[in-house]
Amino acid sequence: MVALQAVYVRAFVFLLILTLGLAGDIVHPDNKAPKKPGCDNNFVLVKVPTWIDGVEHSEYVGVGARFGQSLESKEKHANHTRVALADPPDCCSKPKNELTGKVILVHRGNCSFTTKANRAEEAGASAILIINNRTELFKMVCEENETDVDIRIPAVMLPQDAGAYLEQHLENNSAVSVQLYSPLRPAVDVAEIFLWLMAVGTILCASCWSAWTAREEAIEHEKLIKDGSDELVNMENVGYSSYVEITTAAAVLFVVVASCFLVMIYKLMSYWFIEILVVLFCIGGVEGLQTCLVALLSCFRWFRHAVQTYVKVPIFGAVSYLTLAVTPFCIAFAVVWAVHRRISFAWIGQDILGIALIITVLQIVRMPNLKVGTVLLSCAFLYDIFWVFVSKWWFHESVMIVVARGDKSGEDGIPMLLKIPRLFDPWGGYSVIGFGDIILPGLLVAFSLRYDWLAKRKLRDGYFLWAMTAYGLGLFVTYLALNLMDGRGQPALLYIVPFTLGTLLALGKKKGELKILWTRGEPERPPCPHMRGQQEDQPQ
Repeated sequence: MVALQAVYVRAFVFLLILTLGLAGDIVHPDNKAPKKPGCDNNFVLVKVPTWIDGVEHSEYVGVGARFGQSLESKEKHANHTRVALADPPDCCSKPKNELTGKVILVHRGNCSFTTKANRAEEAGASAILIINNRTELFKMVCEENETDVDIRIPAVMLPQDAGAYLEQHLENNSAVSVQLYSPLRPAVDVAEIFLWLMAVGTILCASCWSAWTAREEAIEHEKLIKDGSDELVNMENVGYSSYVEITTAAAVLFVVVASCFLVMIYKLMSYWFIEILVVLFCIGGVEGLQTCLVALLSCFRWFRHAVQTYVKVPIFGAVSYLTLAVTPFCIAFAVVWAVHRRISFAWIGQDILGIALIITVLQIVRMPNLKVGTVLLSCAFLYDIFWVFVSKWWFHESVMIVVARGDKSGEDGIPMLLKIPRLFDPWGGYSVIGFGDIILPGLLVAFSLRYDWLAKRKLRDGYFLWAMTAYGLGLFVTYLALNLMDGRGQPALLYIVPFTLGTLLALGKKKGELKILWTRGEPERPPCPHMRGQQEDQPQ
């Protein structure tokens, strides 16, 4: 069992180092292009549904230009308009064909975007669609010295494949029409509410499990003291423990090692590297799911015999029959998720594995006192701010956000995130939260509940209720900031750490227990009978 415990710790701590401290949406905002009068539109995504000979066909997504008229935000207000090819195709000179009231389709190149838009407007076109020379979208801006930017028709960039599709049908003399509109994202999506509940519920479950385990250990400790058993002395001499305590040095080292791993992921980000992360995530998820299922099933009397009966397994040592029984299911679950992780509802499997992993980490890894908690969360606070905001000065982009999105990998984000699809957002996407935003403050919340239970405090008189409330408020403020920042990723620990850590420090000071929380971190236990005699012999 000790060997198995070591495997757990290695897997969980390694994945803990890889976790991200980020809450936000998986979106790709771009505000690098400068604005100036007449060329100050925000970049917006544009829905472009198409009709061929009156029959609805594909819907494409374009991007609006810095210049030109703003588009309708509601589909019912957007007109169905005929599309015509420009002649010449680049629209760098006055078009030769009749374009009055039509949407003109032109090729990119040979002149500026504003020149094309001005020529189209002069010919009476109602809008201009510019086909990019690549499959991705390009954000159209005004050139530095341009003055003729008073353009009164919408200008939209289409990807190369969408433009080729429309152009092919137009050359075949088909009647092609489009709608152009840019729906607004809702201020608050229900996905954020569910994600908040998921994060808070995960910490609540993990804290209760950690506190229950600590109380059981304390009861066993007191029983051995009353019996005067030599087993207690043997356990203390061996130093065996079912959990790992974080030290001050480890708390500081966490930031250094986590930063190195984050830069490594950023530099090596590719399809194959994401595959490696998926494998590591699955290993940790299997361990977490197995631990949680065994703990849950052991609460039922039908499974208690299977929990208490062990078999010796090479490498892993003594393993219970129940663990052996649930392990194949856990492995199968993780493998099925990994194979089908690109389907629309695969986020459910990712969240189940992630929550099980987080709960298990919070059960195994413990914060011994408030001093270690202060060092760990303060370092994590600075780490989060640096890699979300400050890293832009060195890398010209936010390293944390790029890694979370999985840029250059062909994947929709890395797996070390809890995510929920934005249910009422016309543009789709996911609301996400990094494992670090749950695990790191969760260690502090679990510490507060262990202290309350060991001190036999009522809920309203202890620290846990306040710590849990502070975490919920901190996460709420994170999502409030996220919406105020138009969906751009936010360092959640920037808001969560002051709420949680500040609350416990202030409450400990008020109750006059800050010194105990800071150094010892738990109510004093009665000494072992064997040690009591030694203490009495010591000079006073």
